[in-house]
Amino acid sequence: MSLLKKWRDVAYSKEVNEVRGGQDFWQPYFLKEQAVYRRFLAEPDKLPKLSLKDFAAAYDMDVFYATGFVDGISGSLVHPVDVETMTEDTVIDFSVDLEQLYKDMVEARADWLYELEEWDAIFPEKKRKELYLEQRKSGTVVNENKVGRNDPCPCGSGKKYKKCCGR
Repeated sequence: MSLLKKWRDVAYSKEVNEVRGGQDFWQPYFLKEQAVYRRFLAEPDKLPKLSLKDFAAAYDMDVFYATGFVDGISGSLVHPVDVETMTEDTVIDFSVDLEQLYKDMVEARADWLYELEEWDAIFPEKKRKELYLEQRKSGTVVNENKVGRNDPCPCGSGKKYKKCCGR
């Protein structure tokens, strides 16, 4: 079984998330995650290139939590890693696209991460607001062709919308 599958099977299991809303599992993970990001954001131009097990040791976490961290950051990595086939010996270049990282944190609604004070030295407040709004708007679906109740139904039935899908 791959490391990622093990992580996802436990982290998103019904058993974990039913007990106190998953707090017993997620709270310690989020604290570790926040500590790693504080170090990453303090020196974003000196991010490590380490194997997963060396990363876990260097950032005081076990390989299981490190797997979850890499799963979360993978979309922001400049040099993507195949998280599906990742092993303890997989070397990961943690260089990140900082704008993408910030947006990913916003998308995940991880306010404990995108509100870290370390972001102040990277992006001015105005830029962070722009990135925040850009990300929030990216998930908004705007339907420009609104169907009126007396218009033909878009499903192609030939009936008026109000007598077909509009019910």
